[in-house]
Amino acid sequence: MRAPHIAMMPDARRGKTCPICGKPGAAAFRPFCSRRCADVDLNRWLSGVYAVPVADDEEEDERRDDNGGEEPGQS
Repeated sequence: MRAPHIAMMPDARRGKTCPICGKPGAAAFRPFCSRRCADVDLNRWLSGVYAVPVADDEEEDERRDDNGGEEPGQS
């Protein structure tokens, strides 16, 4: 008999769902369920739907302005 105050251990398979459609993932296409979902994800990256946020460095911008838009060391 299980004690009511002890939570069940999470299922090791739980959480391994396809991030595109939510179906269970397949080992061959991990973490996706199929080649189609993997291709959908790749297309989203290549078309710019997904983007990694970048913070602009103000000091770097000032250096570009001082050089007339050229990188340091370029002539």
